[in-house]
Amino acid sequence: MQFENGQSNPWQFGHRGRVAVFIDGNNLFHAARFHNIDIDYNKLLRYLLGDGRLLRAFFYTGVDVGAERQQGFLLWMRRNGFRVVQKELKTFYDGTRKANLDVEIAVDMLSLAGMYDTAVLVSGDEDFVYAINAVAYKGCRVEVAGFRSNTAPKLIDVADYFIDLGEIAPAVRKDYSAGGARFDEMQIQYGDNENIPAAPIEQPIQPPPELPSEAATNGFAPKFAEKPQTSIETGIPNPDLVRVKDDN
Repeated sequence: MQFENGQSNPWQFGHRGRVAVFIDGNNLFHAARFHNIDIDYNKLLRYLLGDGRLLRAFFYTGVDVGAERQQGFLLWMRRNGFRVVQKELKTFYDGTRKANLDVEIAVDMLSLAGMYDTAVLVSGDEDFVYAINAVAYKGCRVEVAGFRSNTAPKLIDVADYFIDLGEIAPAVRKDYSAGGARFDEMQIQYGDNENIPAAPIEQPIQPPPELPSEAATNGFAPKFAEKPQTSIETGIPNPDLVRVKDDN
């Protein structure tokens, strides 16, 4: 069931009360990558909160315990008001790595029902249909946020309102205009050791050095300078740590 009231962001103008946000990190990552969008999680949280009061924001993700850059990202999430729920990635027979946190998300949604008035589930996974119905039976409002083309139709149907992240992408996209390092989202989600195919880095073709004449070298063989090694600089950015807090 959905409602419209003629406003640009209709869900922000209702009586949403206490809001709990549940982000399926793996599902959101793949959907955003498909649409070539880098999500700014602070902007996303503020947008999803609307006129409500934040009870808690959960971020569920698989982790590689040996990936320092991923741990840095998760620390950034914690400092910005997110409760991170993580599970170690498992390697399957085909070489893929995955951590399924559907049960954790469903349990938390049901356990906290009654403490919040509105739940916002950021996922497109059809497996959450039953959990959404169970939360709705407890009298809570449930909204689903996701990219429409990557969200199961049944999930949209059972939600009280569907927030299309594709439509609000300009408002929640990362802004790199201020400079600074950029997160490598693949490394953040899967760790430094994940075997992920990367696009080849094109190197400029260097012309061969000109050989000096024998007269210029007094008969000695010329010694050429060694070609400098190139590298890709990586690092963790230093973002402004703005915590979204409950008003209470």
